[in-house]
Amino acid sequence: MALRSPFLPITAVSARDVVERLIQLAAGLFAYGIAIAMMIRGGIGLSPWDVLSVGITRHLPLGFGTVTVLVSIVVLLLWIPLRQRLGLGTLANALAVGPSADLGLSFIPDMPNWIAGAALFAAGMLILAFATGVYIAADFGPGPRDGLMTGLVRVTGWKVWIVRTIIEGSVLLIGFLLGGPVGVGTVAFAFGVGPLIGLFLPRMLARRARRSAVLAARRAA
Repeated sequence: MALRSPFLPITAVSARDVVERLIQLAAGLFAYGIAIAMMIRGGIGLSPWDVLSVGITRHLPLGFGTVTVLVSIVVLLLWIPLRQRLGLGTLANALAVGPSADLGLSFIPDMPNWIAGAALFAAGMLILAFATGVYIAADFGPGPRDGLMTGLVRVTGWKVWIVRTIIEGSVLLIGFLLGGPVGVGTVAFAFGVGPLIGLFLPRMLARRARRSAVLAARRAA
């Protein structure tokens, strides 16, 4: 029987399954933050939300990680009129990715040239897509930005791609006006991260489902 709690995955089958999912969530979010740091150090552009965060850091005496957390909190406030439901993964995403990115920035140096920068950016985007599959498959709820998108889709009735384009286009424009780094990496992220997540996420979901099935069988035995 699945465990029932608004903060636990509805697909969890035992306490051990929940613990394993928590470890998976933490690992995924940690890797996600490190991947963002890699892309920042690549120096060829960033995702729209990271362009915004870097842009804000150029006007406030705050680090990237702190700004990322604050932006996430603002996004969560936008959930209120949309009546979106928070999950443990939502809160963990909002609070953990920024500090993880700061940790990565503390030991990953700037690249000496654009070739090395492009390679680091590509590796970061690959890790980010993998990490996204890992933490989503843990099934603790969407991140703040994904929840904003799905909430607006539900309220407006618009197609997902329209809402996502409006949100990320607006965020990118604000970030660019604030001085955030827009470049070829921004375009690569826009067109590349979706297919990469599509490559990893189904595999992570299938792996998690198989593991839960094993745990359920052991519990029933």
